[in-house]
Amino acid sequence: MRLFRLSLLLTACALAGLADPAAAQDAPVTVDPSPLATAPPDPDQTPDESTPPSANSDEPAERAAPPIPEIWAPVPVNGAGQSAYGLYLSGLLASLRGDYAQGAVLLGQSQRLVPEQPRVNFDAFRAGLMAGDVGAIVQVSPAVEEQPDLRNEPALLDVGRIAAVVEAMNRGDAQSGLAILQAGEFAVFDRAARFLRAPVAAAANDWNTALAPVSLAPDDPVSLILLHQHARLLESRRRYAEAEAAFQALLEVPVAAQLFARDYADFLKRRGRAAQALAFYERVLSAASPDGSNTAMEARALSRTPPPPMPTPAELAAHGLRFAAVSLRSDPNASSFVIIFLRLSSQLHADDETALFLGEILTAGNQYADAREAFSSVGPQVPVRYAEAQLGLGFSYARDERPIEALAAFERARAVSPGEPQIIRLLTAQLTSLGRHEEALAVIDDPSANAARVRPEIREIRGLVLQELGRMEEAEAELWAALQAAPDNPSLLNSLGYMWVDSGRRVDQGAEMLARAHAADPENGNIQDSLGWAQFRQGQYEVAVETLEGAVSKLPANAVIVDHLGDAYWQVGRRREAEWQWGRVLTLDPDAETRAAVEHKLTHGLSVEPSVSAGQF
Repeated sequence: MRLFRLSLLLTACALAGLADPAAAQDAPVTVDPSPLATAPPDPDQTPDESTPPSANSDEPAERAAPPIPEIWAPVPVNGAGQSAYGLYLSGLLASLRGDYAQGAVLLGQSQRLVPEQPRVNFDAFRAGLMAGDVGAIVQVSPAVEEQPDLRNEPALLDVGRIAAVVEAMNRGDAQSGLAILQAGEFAVFDRAARFLRAPVAAAANDWNTALAPVSLAPDDPVSLILLHQHARLLESRRRYAEAEAAFQALLEVPVAAQLFARDYADFLKRRGRAAQALAFYERVLSAASPDGSNTAMEARALSRTPPPPMPTPAELAAHGLRFAAVSLRSDPNASSFVIIFLRLSSQLHADDETALFLGEILTAGNQYADAREAFSSVGPQVPVRYAEAQLGLGFSYARDERPIEALAAFERARAVSPGEPQIIRLLTAQLTSLGRHEEALAVIDDPSANAARVRPEIREIRGLVLQELGRMEEAEAELWAALQAAPDNPSLLNSLGYMWVDSGRRVDQGAEMLARAHAADPENGNIQDSLGWAQFRQGQYEVAVETLEGAVSKLPANAVIVDHLGDAYWQVGRRREAEWQWGRVLTLDPDAETRAAVEHKLTHGLSVEPSVSAGQF
């Protein structure tokens, strides 16, 4: 997909250096802000978790919190009769399930009933952050800012301040937002604050701050982002010559040229310089097409469209928060903060790139319902982005075991981008999983897929579909052709090797290919199963048991792999264990053919043909 989230993908690559400790300016993120990090209060005890400082302590006294009653009488309840405890525990449970929006609502309701409770305040604050609920964050922030719980969690304090800036911008009080940014240093997220400062100052009409000089350091990606903001703010003030000089300085840096050539082309088009804009559009599209595809027509189409309007300060601030999220993406401890910054970015200015990025991160965290909400917000106006959103939507449905909805999403993606290999791959795989093999083959053989069909991954899928249809000679030819194009690809080695082994066509040759595939991808349970089955077919039963036990440990819910292990146990005399494994297959929703075979083995045992070797057909 040539324009496949171009600016986001280029940004991710260009800002990879932001996560480099040598280049980073922010402190390492080590706090997980998930509401689950805090255990619920013990229902058998008074929920007082704050301890006043000792009279003899050398530590400075904290501001006295409102007294917490020893016994709640009556128990605080809202107008619907829901108790503070019930709302609190329900909020934590919703967050445990990944529904941070509902968790924030419930914890916020609990907090309003018991504002004197530090733990409830703290967890409501964190749930609001995860949900991107700016109103909830701002409501709870005053109650938590000076809590001892936050002393060792400066990242949360920083994000709370940034959320307050977003809330101020949204209510039209940019001056208050700027005051928050200028009130003191940010302990962890100074970079995010820097990305906000100039746009917020512009919204506050403080142009001295907004247009403060930016020093370009080619090796510092942060300075590239700041200079890009500077150029766009200069344009908004009609200081066109200075804006162009800033853009040209950026484009001298190769990474920045990839990131911002499109914005410079839009600038030129707004200035009535369409011919120069066309050259930069071609440059952007060519950079996104490493396969050498012809981009001239696409560039001409872009040059003829009306130029996009100049971004508002709120949009620039939103982009700054998205850049902050990108810079944290490679930090495994910071995934929650990536979500927070993307949600805050969307509060300032919702756009498709942010929604796609958010959906991707949420899917990676198995938060499928929230991911679908993000993907569904992407409209069809830009076909490439819509196609990617539908792919993400379909993938999340598939992972959530909702195959019909997954198929519908993949079909919508294909409707707007019919020849895209990734769409063809996912759509045909989904059709195959539903047993609709003829339809899957028709998708691959459609004339719109001509260019994609020569790719090894598409040939592999076509070969597997042909195999399902019983067209073995054609399947073998397709898989062999794919393997010649990518001889070390473990998936292709597995597909052709397993076909040869399982059919008895070339067992020894297939086993050698499967050993190579397993060596290349040792954590892949499906490939390990194929290797174990090859060993079984060669009569190496003891070795097969060991290999298949490893495969089952990786994919314990795979009915075929569990069935194979049962067969191996039977052959080495471990009959009771074999029957137990076969019985477990029946609990794993096997297909009708596997179910019938397993039921027969449970009744009559296993009868195995002599082992086979190369040359037997």
